[in-house]
Amino acid sequence: MISVVVPCFNEQDVLPQTYERLTAVMSRLPDCDHELVLVDDGSTDRTWEVLRELAANDSRLHLVRFSRNFGHQCGLLAGLREAVGDAVVMIDADLQDPPEVVPELVGRWRQGWPVVSARRTCREGESWSKRGSAYAFYRLLDMLADQPVARDTGDFRLLDRSVVDLIATLPERRLFLRGQISWAGFPETTVEYVRRPRPAGTSKYGIRRQLALAHQALMSCSAFPARLPVLAAATELGVAVAGSLVGHKAPRGTWAVGVQLLCLGVLADYAFQEYDQMRGRPAYLVRQSVPGRSAARTARTAAPGEFPPSHAGSGPARPDDQAAAS
Repeated sequence: MISVVVPCFNEQDVLPQTYERLTAVMSRLPDCDHELVLVDDGSTDRTWEVLRELAANDSRLHLVRFSRNFGHQCGLLAGLREAVGDAVVMIDADLQDPPEVVPELVGRWRQGWPVVSARRTCREGESWSKRGSAYAFYRLLDMLADQPVARDTGDFRLLDRSVVDLIATLPERRLFLRGQISWAGFPETTVEYVRRPRPAGTSKYGIRRQLALAHQALMSCSAFPARLPVLAAATELGVAVAGSLVGHKAPRGTWAVGVQLLCLGVLADYAFQEYDQMRGRPAYLVRQSVPGRSAARTARTAAPGEFPPSHAGSGPARPDDQAAAS
């Protein structure tokens, strides 16, 4: 089964078209059941009523309604937690990401890729400022991120069940799913497509939301912001040292500012490590394991914490053995 997660916020005008195109595409997939998980992110128009009307005639629709607007990323996360498919496709309701690309995503997944991202080669109907800022953002993020984040990709992608199970259980509340998926490190491939203009409705992602997402992306994917004071200190002190070597006296206060920035950088690094600890991400992820079949391993795993009989009396006594003997 393939699940399709669709977050919706004030999308009453476009939802009937979204439903028709998604169901048409998913119905043509060979040997594959599907479900649509639609999450109403606190809409103030008739989005919920439209969803209820659609679900009344189609049992494959699973609806979730938030108590208020929690944001696009929370809508996606809720959909991932509700989805039951072997793979999950995330796509926005506005049809800028064409549903007709989904079969190609599924095809790559069937080839063995656990993460298949859709990469935009063109953004039709968007202003030059929007295209330019998006171009710069993805390259800045790629340069600063601790783990590679695929360029020019949004949340339109397919995730294998193993990836969904991991992402859905992470305890983080400040979400940037693209970064968390990249951090997980599963093999990823991309499918190229052209992003289309909206057929109806208006964009809900204004400049304030875009800046908030960019800020969260940098904080989620990179330790660079916490290291800025150290870089500034190194620059300040480096200029002062270089000037001293060639006989130029550093401006008054240069050394003090450099030392203060260095101390601030150390504090920022401690703060980032504490933040990283509080995020609760596991120290490592195991994608696959092949258990050994030796007799000793079989005996130990069959009775955890106990030595097999053939090892009795050999090696140092364990504390519980000493306690039992006494």
